Amino acid sequence: MSIQIYNTLSRRKEPFVPIDPQRVTLYACGPTVYNYAHIGNARPAVIFDLLHRVLSRRFPQVIYARNITDVDDKINQTAAAEGVPIEVISRRYAEAYHADMEQLGVGRPTIEPRATDHITEIIGMIDQLVDQGHAYLAEGHVLFDVGTFPDYGQLSRRDRREMIAGARVEVAPYKRNPGDFVLWKPSPENLPGWDSPWGRGRPGWHIECSAMSAAHLGETIDIHAGGQDLVFPHHENEIAQSRCAHGTEVFARYWMHNGFVTVDKRKMSKSLGNTLVVHELLKQWPGEVLRYVLLSAHYRQPLDWSDKVLEQAQTTLDRLYGLLREHDDGRAAEADPDVIAALEDDLNTPTALAALNRVARHAGSGTSTEAVACLRASAGILGLLLQPADAWFDQRKAETDLDEPEIEALIKARQAARAERDFGRADRIRDDLAARGILLKDGPEGTTWEAASK
Repeated sequence: MSIQIYNTLSRRKEPFVPIDPQRVTLYACGPTVYNYAHIGNARPAVIFDLLHRVLSRRFPQVIYARNITDVDDKINQTAAAEGVPIEVISRRYAEAYHADMEQLGVGRPTIEPRATDHITEIIGMIDQLVDQGHAYLAEGHVLFDVGTFPDYGQLSRRDRREMIAGARVEVAPYKRNPGDFVLWKPSPENLPGWDSPWGRGRPGWHIECSAMSAAHLGETIDIHAGGQDLVFPHHENEIAQSRCAHGTEVFARYWMHNGFVTVDKRKMSKSLGNTLVVHELLKQWPGEVLRYVLLSAHYRQPLDWSDKVLEQAQTTLDRLYGLLREHDDGRAAEADPDVIAALEDDLNTPTALAALNRVARHAGSGTSTEAVACLRASAGILGLLLQPADAWFDQRKAETDLDEPEIEALIKARQAARAERDFGRADRIRDDLAARGILLKDGPEGTTWEAASK
């Protein structure tokens, strides 16, 4: 069966058929590096890293480009506030992004283009649009004329007036249409700028991705991915300028968008003070715990973040790593077919994680090293259980607030629950102990325990 992808453009799941099976092309919008990434920024990084892994199982070459936006008004503002060049800000936060994402198990893309390295390509693309009558010069700006592209709005499925009303569109008297967007803007001497046919200036945000995608992947690509918030205006504008510049009927054949992350059912925002920064979360939780939570909901659905789901993920990973520590002999194995089938069905990670936990229960029901090897192989595709079990428990450094009599009392309560066939309560006691750094091991002579930090 082929890989299935939900295509935002068609609003349905479709079989994935690449333009060239020998060279699959994937572009995902990456970070604007003016600050540390928050957990909402981390979701597409994890999800499309997983997509890259899934595609790479099927196809011999998957070219994955994820850009870095290193010229932007927010970067300019941060640099001005600190009194340093923009390169200092973009380098600092690009390095932090790489370090944080690495802890979340996110691999590097095949190509990581930076906007400032592609100014020549950006200017060339804008020049094409001006020559073809799709862009015009006004008060030092070059703007794309949305009225010249009849398919504008096809991705977001809204008419132009509705799109403009529902988005932050810059109002300017020099625009022919309110929805026209900036391709090039003038730069005063105190801001970064490059020479161009239209004067010293810098690129608009949308044109950067189109130019970088064309430079590295081609004029028509297989998959373009990003967060749901990018559907309009960013991706809508990318389609317009790319198709008009290259004269193509299609820019990207499949569009994939991940849902938002909320915190305790509330949207993340600076005004609410609930923006969760990955750099800070990693001081409290292992990166693999964050990755597990980011995979726990289907990527197209909202994901609600809370301490409870973090604790559940940590307990689960303690249990899985416990199985590896006890029974893994390092042998190779094939991944479980149900895990693969779920991931190839539009990255259905909740179903894949459920299948993974079924494999774990089978592995834990005996001493089958084959089942444990299957568990490790299956988890590996999800970017989980990739470190040695001892390393996992060493990094946990768990400190329990229970003394030995309390632990023994809870173990007896669990044994009593199992004797009464109240397995739900028995599992809750085990999971609660694991969350507090106490791991149980059932054997022929009873239940023993140890602190996870040992």
